[in-house]
Amino acid sequence: MKLPAFMEMYQQLIAAPSISALEESLNMSNQSVIQLLAQWCETLGFTVEVTELEHAKGKYNLIARRGSGDGGLMLAGHTDTVPFDDSRWQFDPFKLSEQDNKLYGLGSIDMKGFFAFVLNAISELDELQQNAPIMILATADEETTMAGAQEIAKHPSLKPARCIIGEPTDMVPVFTHKGHMTTAIRIVGRSGHSSDPERGLNAIEIMHQVIANLLKLREELKNKYSTPHFAIPYPTLNLGHIHGGDNANRICGCCELHIDMRPLPGLSIKELQAMLTAAMAPINTHYPNSVSVIDMHEPIPAFTGSTDSALVKMAERLSGQQAIAVNYCTEAPFLQQLGCETIVMGPGSINQAHQPNEFLAMEKIQPSQDIIKQLIRESCFAYTSCIK
Repeated sequence: MKLPAFMEMYQQLIAAPSISALEESLNMSNQSVIQLLAQWCETLGFTVEVTELEHAKGKYNLIARRGSGDGGLMLAGHTDTVPFDDSRWQFDPFKLSEQDNKLYGLGSIDMKGFFAFVLNAISELDELQQNAPIMILATADEETTMAGAQEIAKHPSLKPARCIIGEPTDMVPVFTHKGHMTTAIRIVGRSGHSSDPERGLNAIEIMHQVIANLLKLREELKNKYSTPHFAIPYPTLNLGHIHGGDNANRICGCCELHIDMRPLPGLSIKELQAMLTAAMAPINTHYPNSVSVIDMHEPIPAFTGSTDSALVKMAERLSGQQAIAVNYCTEAPFLQQLGCETIVMGPGSINQAHQPNEFLAMEKIQPSQDIIKQLIRESCFAYTSCIK
């Protein structure tokens, strides 16, 4: 492993801020990360295509390709990170810091660091032995809307046979995961003076009924749907954020609740949305037009893979780990639409994702690099050398 080159790439990636957030004041372009990747890919003989997202100006996708024709392997990751709370970080989030055999930095495992692994692995393989295309995909806005991956899913000429999404799984292959919906339940009542309750319509009181119905729906989901592959085998519904009212002596005219729902494979987004709407229907009947159900971003469907695919079998053999199902969500259901066998598998632990002092354990670097290099070798090169 070319450690100095690897570390230099890692440092530059962490030093390039690329936060994506629904709150505009926190939202950033990912262009600096894309420019770094484009430069490094071109040095390795890749043809690079950079496109600005259609509905998110200042956000970019990159597709780098070496080798002609369809098939081959696509190594995919997102270039954005979540926002951070500076007061909870012991280190500078935009400086790669080494301490206690750990590399700290925002995006160190989720997931800008993955690109350093991939590029280093490719640099150590003999290009003259390559016999199938290698593609590197870097997307925008995975942490918010997944708009980058959704645009890539419509690409007219991107047809890899296999795709590995390098989210942090400790190099354990993931063959399926739940979906994700973030929904706002908005109650519009009628404000007024608290001394005369009958002249108003208290949105907080209506929200009390909404929450009761949501908790019933949560139990229904838990009892009706189950998939044993998952540690949490049922769809989840979380009451995440609520706000309403402005003063104790005023009847609340508006109240809003944000919920998170995680559907299982086989439970469609449309079906789940219909169940949510049905749960709100009796309240809307009693208080006409008071309850609105609003998607806060395009819902993400579950990712449904197979443990029998050739890519999963290869990943299990090289990692020594059985493929698993996970409760979190990735770009996999969109990239899978390209027609490729798809897994999620990358360095670092998901337990560090979205956490202060995000880090990569240094003892995991070489074993992770060996597996990544062998995955590329066996997919795209004329010779093999199995890991023992």
